[in-house]
Amino acid sequence: VVARGLDAQGAVDPPPYDQPGVVGWYGAGPGPGAAGAAVLVGHVDTETRPAVFYQLSTLKPGRRVRVFRADGKVAEFTVDDVRVLPREGFDARLAYGPREPGRAELRLITCGGTFDRATRSYTANVVVSSYLTGTTG
Repeated sequence: VVARGLDAQGAVDPPPYDQPGVVGWYGAGPGPGAAGAAVLVGHVDTETRPAVFYQLSTLKPGRRVRVFRADGKVAEFTVDDVRVLPREGFDARLAYGPREPGRAELRLITCGGTFDRATRSYTANVVVSSYLTGTTG
């Protein structure tokens, strides 16, 4: 996991494509387990193989997600929902913002929808929303 900023369009800048196993964390936002929505982004695939968030769209509500934090603790989150948000008219508040003020939440985001060969990009984003259910360690 590496800290990332925003790209030219105002979205969280994902890790470089040549690092398909790396997850980007929006470093200007809360860390996983802190109040607010921590945002982690990763690629779904590369030109030749699946990447770190390839199976993200298969998560279902109630599943658990564990984040190993830099402080040695493990934050466990429970999935609330999985949405596919179109890139056209993308609602950043829905994707990145907290659902309940003061609650520790986690957003996992990757590409989704259909791959457009002409633009070499996907038509949507998969957004997994979850909330903190425990911290160990």
